[in-house]
Amino acid sequence: MKDAINIYVEQDNGERIELEAPLDMNLSVMEVLKANEFPVQAVCGGMAICATCHVEVLESSELPEMSDDEAYMLETLPHATESSRLSCQLRVNPDLDGLVVRIMPEA
Repeated sequence: MKDAINIYVEQDNGERIELEAPLDMNLSVMEVLKANEFPVQAVCGGMAICATCHVEVLESSELPEMSDDEAYMLETLPHATESSRLSCQLRVNPDLDGLVVRIMPEA
């Protein structure tokens, strides 16, 4: 069994940066992005109450269902799309292997 998965961050120019995310630390995608020095503020620390970790999911297998708190936060964002998620609410697990996200601008 693998001990890590790969997550990709698509840049504005279309380049995809590959990140390795360990499976044994119960990290969120937000924590993986911050650990790799991407510009994710995550002001609330992963509580789904600030939306400063907003990403657009470009490619993925089935994602976990969105909580009511996450859905409410995304409804308030001017740049939200049908595939928007809060990266703090996506826990690294084998199903996320190959996930491709774009970090969205803040409002």
